[in-house]
Amino acid sequence: MNIRWLGHATFMISSDDGTRIITDPYTTGGKLSYGEIQETADIVTISHGHGDHNNVSAVRGNPAIVDQAGITEVKGIKFQGISTAHDDAGGTQRGNSIMFCFEADGMRVCHLGDLGHMLDDKQAAELGQIDILLIPVGGYYTIDAQVATRVADKLAPRLVIPMHFKTEKCDFPITGVDEFLQGKTNVTRLEVSEAEFHAEHLPTSTQIVVLIPAL
Repeated sequence: MNIRWLGHATFMISSDDGTRIITDPYTTGGKLSYGEIQETADIVTISHGHGDHNNVSAVRGNPAIVDQAGITEVKGIKFQGISTAHDDAGGTQRGNSIMFCFEADGMRVCHLGDLGHMLDDKQAAELGQIDILLIPVGGYYTIDAQVATRVADKLAPRLVIPMHFKTEKCDFPITGVDEFLQGKTNVTRLEVSEAEFHAEHLPTSTQIVVLIPAL
Protein backbone atom coordinates (compact mmCIF):
# COMPACT_ATOMS: atom_id res chain seq x y z
CA MET A 1 0.00 0.00 0.00
CA ASN A 2 1.17 3.46 -0.87
CA ILE A 3 0.01 6.44 1.20
CA ARG A 4 0.63 9.93 -0.18
CA TRP A 5 -0.27 13.02 1.83
CA LEU A 6 -1.54 15.66 -0.57
CA GLY A 7 -2.11 18.18 2.23
CA HIS A 8 -4.47 19.04 5.10
CA ALA A 9 -6.66 15.92 5.63
CA THR A 10 -6.30 14.68 2.05
CA PHE A 11 -4.47 11.44 1.35
CA MET A 12 -4.16 9.33 -1.76
CA ILE A 13 -4.15 5.70 -0.66
CA SER A 14 -3.28 3.20 -3.39
CA SER A 15 -3.70 -0.50 -2.73
CA ASP A 16 -1.49 -3.14 -4.29
CA ASP A 17 -4.24 -4.05 -6.79
CA GLY A 18 -4.36 -0.46 -8.07
CA THR A 19 -7.47 0.77 -6.25
CA ARG A 20 -7.07 4.47 -5.46
CA ILE A 21 -8.81 6.12 -2.51
CA ILE A 22 -8.76 9.84 -1.75
CA THR A 23 -9.78 11.10 1.69
CA ASP A 24 -11.40 14.48 2.40
CA PRO A 25 -10.29 16.45 -0.70
CA TYR A 26 -9.72 20.10 0.15
CA THR A 27 -10.60 23.23 -1.82
CA THR A 28 -7.63 25.47 -2.58
CA GLY A 29 -8.08 29.12 -1.67
CA GLY A 30 -8.32 31.45 1.28
CA LYS A 31 -6.23 30.13 4.14
CA LEU A 32 -5.36 26.92 2.28
CA SER A 33 -2.76 27.36 -0.45
CA TYR A 34 -2.02 23.70 -1.15
CA GLY A 35 -1.92 22.98 -4.88
CA GLU A 36 -5.01 22.04 -6.83
CA ILE A 37 -5.93 18.36 -6.57
CA GLN A 38 -5.71 16.75 -9.99
CA GLU A 39 -5.61 13.11 -8.96
CA THR A 40 -7.71 10.30 -10.38
CA ALA A 41 -9.38 8.00 -7.86
CA ASP A 42 -11.83 5.13 -7.68
CA ILE A 43 -13.25 6.11 -4.29
CA VAL A 44 -13.49 9.33 -2.28
CA THR A 45 -14.33 9.42 1.42
CA ILE A 46 -15.89 12.58 2.87
CA SER A 47 -15.98 12.98 6.64
CA HIS A 48 -18.22 16.07 6.60
CA GLY A 49 -19.49 18.86 4.39
CA HIS A 50 -17.00 21.64 5.04
CA GLY A 51 -15.15 23.05 2.03
CA ASP A 52 -11.70 22.00 3.18
CA HIS A 53 -12.87 18.37 3.24
CA ASN A 54 -15.54 17.81 0.56
CA ASN A 55 -14.19 19.00 -2.79
CA VAL A 56 -15.26 15.92 -4.72
CA SER A 57 -15.30 17.86 -8.00
CA ALA A 58 -11.51 18.16 -7.86
CA VAL A 59 -11.06 14.39 -8.08
CA ARG A 60 -10.91 12.92 -11.57
CA GLY A 61 -12.26 9.60 -12.76
CA ASN A 62 -15.90 9.62 -11.62
CA PRO A 63 -15.13 8.10 -8.21
CA ALA A 64 -17.66 6.47 -5.90
CA ILE A 65 -18.45 8.70 -2.91
CA VAL A 66 -18.45 7.30 0.62
CA ASP A 67 -19.91 9.86 3.03
CA GLN A 68 -22.32 8.02 5.34
CA ALA A 69 -22.02 6.26 8.68
CA GLY A 70 -22.46 2.51 8.63
CA ILE A 71 -21.02 -0.01 6.19
CA THR A 72 -20.50 0.90 2.53
CA GLU A 73 -18.86 -1.54 0.14
CA VAL A 74 -17.14 -0.28 -3.00
CA LYS A 75 -14.89 -2.31 -5.30
CA GLY A 76 -14.75 -5.09 -2.75
CA ILE A 77 -13.61 -2.79 0.07
CA LYS A 78 -15.88 -2.34 3.10
CA PHE A 79 -15.80 1.15 4.57
CA GLN A 80 -16.99 1.46 8.15
CA GLY A 81 -18.23 4.95 8.98
CA ILE A 82 -18.56 5.92 12.64
CA SER A 83 -20.22 9.20 13.62
CA THR A 84 -18.40 11.67 15.86
CA ALA A 85 -18.76 15.35 16.73
CA HIS A 86 -16.70 18.08 15.09
CA ASP A 87 -16.27 19.73 18.49
CA ASP A 88 -16.24 18.84 22.18
CA ALA A 89 -19.80 20.09 22.70
CA GLY A 90 -21.72 17.28 21.05
CA GLY A 91 -21.63 18.88 17.61
CA THR A 92 -23.47 22.02 18.68
CA GLN A 93 -20.62 24.27 17.51
CA ARG A 94 -19.40 22.72 14.26
CA GLY A 95 -21.73 19.82 13.54
CA ASN A 96 -20.73 16.21 13.06
CA SER A 97 -17.96 14.29 11.34
CA ILE A 98 -17.42 10.66 10.35
CA MET A 99 -14.41 8.44 10.94
CA PHE A 100 -13.80 5.92 8.15
CA CYS A 101 -11.98 2.61 8.50
CA PHE A 102 -11.30 0.07 5.79
CA GLU A 103 -9.08 -2.92 5.15
CA ALA A 104 -6.76 -3.37 2.18
CA ASP A 105 -3.56 -5.32 1.62
CA GLY A 106 -3.99 -7.00 4.99
CA MET A 107 -4.01 -3.70 6.91
CA ARG A 108 -6.77 -1.75 8.62
CA VAL A 109 -6.57 1.98 7.90
CA CYS A 110 -8.58 4.60 9.79
CA HIS A 111 -9.04 8.29 8.89
CA LEU A 112 -10.48 10.21 11.85
CA GLY A 113 -11.85 13.15 9.83
CA ASP A 114 -12.34 16.32 11.87
CA LEU A 115 -12.69 14.55 15.19
CA GLY A 116 -13.30 17.18 17.86
CA HIS A 117 -13.30 15.20 21.11
CA MET A 118 -11.80 12.29 22.99
CA LEU A 119 -13.16 8.95 21.83
CA ASP A 120 -15.29 7.03 24.29
CA ASP A 121 -14.93 3.30 24.89
CA LYS A 122 -17.80 2.43 22.54
CA GLN A 123 -16.31 4.38 19.64
CA ALA A 124 -12.88 2.90 20.25
CA ALA A 125 -14.35 -0.60 20.31
CA GLU A 126 -16.14 0.06 17.01
CA LEU A 127 -12.87 1.12 15.40
CA GLY A 128 -11.22 -2.09 16.55
CA GLN A 129 -7.54 -2.88 16.04
CA ILE A 130 -6.02 -0.30 13.69
CA ASP A 131 -2.82 -0.71 11.75
CA ILE A 132 -2.53 2.80 10.25
CA LEU A 133 -4.19 5.79 11.94
CA LEU A 134 -4.58 9.14 10.12
CA ILE A 135 -5.21 11.61 12.92
CA PRO A 136 -5.79 15.40 13.15
CA VAL A 137 -3.46 17.06 15.64
CA GLY A 138 -3.70 20.83 15.07
CA GLY A 139 -6.47 21.76 17.49
CA TYR A 140 -9.06 24.58 17.29
CA TYR A 141 -11.23 22.88 14.64
CA THR A 142 -10.25 19.38 15.75
CA ILE A 143 -8.63 17.62 18.67
CA ASP A 144 -5.38 19.24 19.74
CA ALA A 145 -1.98 17.66 20.32
CA GLN A 146 -2.77 16.55 23.86
CA VAL A 147 -6.09 14.91 23.01
CA ALA A 148 -4.62 13.40 19.83
CA THR A 149 -1.95 11.79 21.99
CA ARG A 150 -4.63 10.33 24.26
CA VAL A 151 -6.62 9.06 21.27
CA ALA A 152 -3.55 7.42 19.76
CA ASP A 153 -2.69 5.84 23.10
CA LYS A 154 -6.22 4.52 23.47
CA LEU A 155 -6.36 3.02 19.97
CA ALA A 156 -2.74 1.77 19.99
CA PRO A 157 -2.32 1.55 16.21
CA ARG A 158 0.91 0.29 14.74
CA LEU A 159 1.46 3.48 12.73
CA VAL A 160 0.25 7.04 13.31
CA ILE A 161 0.34 9.61 10.50
CA PRO A 162 -0.53 13.16 11.68
CA MET A 163 -2.68 15.44 9.53
CA HIS A 164 -4.70 18.68 9.74
CA PHE A 165 -1.93 20.78 11.25
CA LYS A 166 -0.45 24.17 10.40
CA THR A 167 2.08 24.32 7.57
CA GLU A 168 3.44 27.01 5.25
CA LYS A 169 0.40 26.31 3.05
CA CYS A 170 -2.21 26.20 5.81
CA ASP A 171 -2.90 29.47 7.60
CA PHE A 172 -5.72 28.22 9.83
CA PRO A 173 -5.41 29.16 13.53
CA ILE A 174 -4.08 25.71 14.40
CA THR A 175 -0.74 24.44 15.65
CA GLY A 176 2.01 22.71 13.73
CA VAL A 177 2.92 19.05 14.10
CA ASP A 178 5.79 19.72 16.52
CA GLU A 179 3.42 20.22 19.44
CA PHE A 180 2.07 16.69 18.89
CA LEU A 181 5.58 15.27 18.56
CA GLN A 182 6.96 16.98 21.66
CA GLY A 183 8.43 14.50 24.12
CA LYS A 184 7.84 11.50 21.86
CA THR A 185 10.73 9.27 20.82
CA ASN A 186 8.84 6.96 18.45
CA VAL A 187 8.93 9.47 15.56
CA THR A 188 10.24 9.20 12.01
CA ARG A 189 10.26 12.30 9.80
CA LEU A 190 10.45 10.98 6.26
CA GLU A 191 10.89 14.38 4.52
CA VAL A 192 8.86 12.98 1.61
CA SER A 193 5.15 13.01 0.86
CA GLU A 194 4.55 9.29 0.46
CA ALA A 195 5.59 5.92 1.75
CA GLU A 196 4.99 2.24 1.09
CA PHE A 197 3.57 0.09 3.85
CA HIS A 198 3.33 -3.70 4.04
CA ALA A 199 1.50 -5.71 6.68
CA GLU A 200 4.43 -7.99 7.36
CA HIS A 201 6.78 -5.07 7.98
CA LEU A 202 4.65 -2.95 10.31
CA PRO A 203 6.22 -2.16 13.69
CA THR A 204 5.12 -4.14 16.71
CA SER A 205 4.64 -1.01 18.84
CA THR A 206 3.15 2.34 17.84
CA GLN A 207 5.37 4.47 15.62
CA ILE A 208 4.66 7.97 14.30
CA VAL A 209 5.47 8.76 10.68
CA VAL A 210 5.47 12.42 9.60
CA LEU A 211 5.04 13.15 5.89
CA ILE A 212 5.39 16.46 4.06
CA PRO A 213 2.53 17.64 1.83
CA ALA A 214 2.82 16.72 -1.83
CA LEU A 215 0.90 19.73 -3.09
